[in-house]
Amino acid sequence: MDIGFEGFEATDFDVDVEDVVLKKTKSYSRPWETSIGGSIDNNPIVYKGIVYFGAQDGYVYAVDKKTGKIIWTFKTNDRILGSSPALYDNSIIIGSYDQNVYRIDLETRNPVWVFRTSGKIFSSPFVYEGKAYFGSRDSNVYAVDCGTGKEIWRFRTGGDIASAPIVKNGRVYITSYDQNMYCLDSETGKEIWRFETGDEMINNMPFVTYKGVIFFGSFDCNIYAVNAETGKEVWRFRAGKYGVGGGIPAISKEMVYFGSREGEFYALTLEGKEVWRFRAGGPIIAQQPQIYKDMIIFGCEDGNMYFLDMNGKEIGRFKTGGRLYGKFLLHEDKVYFGSWDCYFYAVDIETKKEIWRTPTSSMVQSYIPPVHGVFEVEVKKETHVEDAITEEKYKSKKKEETVSLSDYHVTSEYSSESEYKQKSDYDVNFVIFEGIMEVERIWISDLKVLKPQTLM
Repeated sequence: MDIGFEGFEATDFDVDVEDVVLKKTKSYSRPWETSIGGSIDNNPIVYKGIVYFGAQDGYVYAVDKKTGKIIWTFKTNDRILGSSPALYDNSIIIGSYDQNVYRIDLETRNPVWVFRTSGKIFSSPFVYEGKAYFGSRDSNVYAVDCGTGKEIWRFRTGGDIASAPIVKNGRVYITSYDQNMYCLDSETGKEIWRFETGDEMINNMPFVTYKGVIFFGSFDCNIYAVNAETGKEVWRFRAGKYGVGGGIPAISKEMVYFGSREGEFYALTLEGKEVWRFRAGGPIIAQQPQIYKDMIIFGCEDGNMYFLDMNGKEIGRFKTGGRLYGKFLLHEDKVYFGSWDCYFYAVDIETKKEIWRTPTSSMVQSYIPPVHGVFEVEVKKETHVEDAITEEKYKSKKKEETVSLSDYHVTSEYSSESEYKQKSDYDVNFVIFEGIMEVERIWISDLKVLKPQTLM
């Protein structure tokens, strides 16, 4: 039997499938444990003929979309991973692992303002009605005035935030490591509802809403469709054993498309029924498929950009030298994207041929932990007759119960309210230190209002 699990390849491992249990043993820390290097995991944008993106070397790049020539760069003090530029009034707003969110003027190439948080920024800012919304590893959701960089409100969740929010109809939708999808009022930051899944959630691109439904994945292995108005579950679809994390589904022609951490690419109906699936050569993580005419485009950790027809048949691929993450930019029959191999590419969509590639400042690929490193394979111990008698004799009064996440029924609760700038259900007046109780998170209440700083 071949378990096919990274780090546990065992082709001669002779055991029944039902005797193997796959367990997630710790929090998903992969994004936080990468190293500085030239790799790219970022969603580029284009404005006035220039493509903008960030990289793990800490630079924001401005590149000519026709030639790939670097026009200018802006240096932050740490990696830019996940957080993607958002356009606002001839400037871009982007976050860095140095705990800052920057607004950079595209003419002067200098910061208009810098907003300081208490944690790494993986979240991509979302600009809505003159405000920038984003999350931080300090567990807070922030709303900041795009003009001044002043904080308007913050809302505290119960875990790290590695989620790019979307704001629609005056509501902010964002997830947290505390296993909840939150719906907040965009003006006040007060909680409207929350929806609890069975595990943490992560996404580095905004969610998709369609016909009043918001779609997202969780490490409990499910893709969820939830009513955006009420927070009630519409349906869920179970995809594999390694969780659904990082990616966002795409909706096209009444179909839902998304990739899984096991390398399966799915096409579902709007009712959550599988129509077809395609097997890629590696995990599909932190991706949102792109639809071009009658073609589906997505990337994979095997370094390939895949091109499928609408029936799931492969019609081409483009190979890079590193993992592919993020949302590709489609613009004028070309696709622009970065790779973990430290290059930024422009590829012709029709021919699947490279037009140009541009290196980042470092050609050393960033370290990233194993894709399934938070999971362990456990083999059930064989129980003999004598063991069974002994266990029966000395068994404890409490019975063990096993719960299948596929049978996990979610209830949405929003019994509490968060107060302007500082309070939510997760405000506490004590600190549980990491390492003493592993099941608890560090929650610190009454954080001081953070003032924007400017660079010297």
